Amino acid sequence: MTARSTLLLAVPVSWAGLWTAPLAELAPDLNIVVHERDKYDPKTIDYALGFRPEPGLLGSLPNLKVVFSLGAGVDGFLADSNYPKQIPLVRFVDHQLSREMAQYCVMHTLIHHRQQRMFDGFQQERKWRQSVPPRHTEDTRVGILGIGEIGTMAAERLRDHDFKMAGWSRTRKQIAGVESFAGHDELAKFLGRSDILICLLPLTPDTRHILNAKTFAQLPKNAFVINVARGGHLKEQDLIAAIDSGHLSGATLDVFETEPLPESSPLWSHPRITVTPHVAAISDPRVMAKNAVDGIARHKAGKPLENVVDFTRGY
Repeated sequence: MTARSTLLLAVPVSWAGLWTAPLAELAPDLNIVVHERDKYDPKTIDYALGFRPEPGLLGSLPNLKVVFSLGAGVDGFLADSNYPKQIPLVRFVDHQLSREMAQYCVMHTLIHHRQQRMFDGFQQERKWRQSVPPRHTEDTRVGILGIGEIGTMAAERLRDHDFKMAGWSRTRKQIAGVESFAGHDELAKFLGRSDILICLLPLTPDTRHILNAKTFAQLPKNAFVINVARGGHLKEQDLIAAIDSGHLSGATLDVFETEPLPESSPLWSHPRITVTPHVAAISDPRVMAKNAVDGIARHKAGKPLENVVDFTRGY
């Protein structure tokens, strides 16, 4: 008789029920233990599922075979200097999640482009005011930092709204109607043509704080910034300074260096910054559980795992 495999769920205990129920339903033969809730022997753990496990936890599991991420980003794992890099780390990839992220990018690009925040203000003042029309869409240049699955989807949707699109990534990409910039040497040229800059990069040592004073200075005057990737990409004080100086026209932020965003943060009340609480896309726990269960089945069957992180690239 084959011994049951054991999965360690490394999430806040108060959230564990979101995943234990669908995991038990999808894989009744899988033994599931929750870190800091259940007692377990580290030697019995075969697989782990989590988002930002405490440093050293995964390295303490001597028989660990595969780690599954509960998010598309894996910076929470890579921040652990003791992560056992001989153990495959699998990213969570979900078309619905990508679609919702792309929708968010389109929505806030259009909100800015059509001057909706200004009209919101007029409504609060009960003022009937018609402004000068915005720049023609086909003359508005949108640039996407990070042309992976989500970035590509966002670029294609914005292209279909007639924006002049470009993307920047580590390597050259071929997307119809989207100009491709690649590598450090082409970053400045890419920034210089981006009236609206959308960050969808993975967070790595090379991309941390890429949204900084130098980057903002290379954007055209009155450029607008949208960050839906990771809070660690942005130097928040540099953004505020660039907006207050008049160089940037504003920003939409869904992710922050510290989450939840502290009540004391000046971002909450800045008149030209829109804050949303990390809601660009909300993953379905059942889909996330199925991703891990399917991955475990592939591993047990000796099949190649999908969406495995390349530790040299950080994603």
